[in-house]
Amino acid sequence: MDTFYISHGSPTMSIDDGVPARKFLQSWREKVMPGERPKAILVISGHWETAEPCVNVISTANPTIYDFYGFRKPMYQLKYPAPGAPELAMRVKELLEGAGFKKVEEERSRGLDHGAWVPLMLMYPDADIPVCQLSVQLHKDGQYHYNMGKALSPLREEGVLIMASGSATHNLRTLGPGGTPPPKWAIDFDTWLKDSLLNGRLPSVNDYLNKAPDAKVAHPWPDHFYPLHVAMGAAGEGAEAELLHHSWTNGSLSYASYRFTSRT
Repeated sequence: MDTFYISHGSPTMSIDDGVPARKFLQSWREKVMPGERPKAILVISGHWETAEPCVNVISTANPTIYDFYGFRKPMYQLKYPAPGAPELAMRVKELLEGAGFKKVEEERSRGLDHGAWVPLMLMYPDADIPVCQLSVQLHKDGQYHYNMGKALSPLREEGVLIMASGSATHNLRTLGPGGTPPPKWAIDFDTWLKDSLLNGRLPSVNDYLNKAPDAKVAHPWPDHFYPLHVAMGAAGEGAEAELLHHSWTNGSLSYASYRFTSRT
């Protein structure tokens, strides 16, 4: 299977038809993966940060986590009870530890945060595909997460959809009201990212803090960017990138989403 980086943007996408990326995700099964049904889904979300890699090991339905505040009441009534994927969680643990990562921890009560369930409820609304989450480590770098993805690449041959979920730009202090045009720094970073990915400059993306314009403005914290590196690494060396969707909301929030196709 190909791997993907989805910019999930604001959690309001769960109910707001005015968010352009919502329609993109709703068309997923027909336009992005027609005729393909994953055996299970591994989500690397920017909303789960741990000191060392951690997987959620849920044998029943995944609880829905409302990790956002001050939004409309209907958003807190949504449920996405996708089955847990304990076998996938153990396989992820096996692959990462076999590649030299420190002991991978297991979380047996944590469900799906909104970086996972908001896009998934639009992509696979029946919530009938097992889902496992993997955390990111903010004290590490892009290359570390790329190597994490490389370790997980065998999952693609095992029917697992590897979905990285973050945002191509993510500076919450710069958000504006609807209709606000994106600022120059956001356009510059977003354009650099697109050009780097589409032209195969993956080492530059791994070293984005030194290579990208306005990197620290676009991502004051790397939580929503590191999932991208996992998706790139899982697709393998020389993977081809494709821009699947691009839109903006709240001025500076890019919803650029990418597919990575392995050449091997």
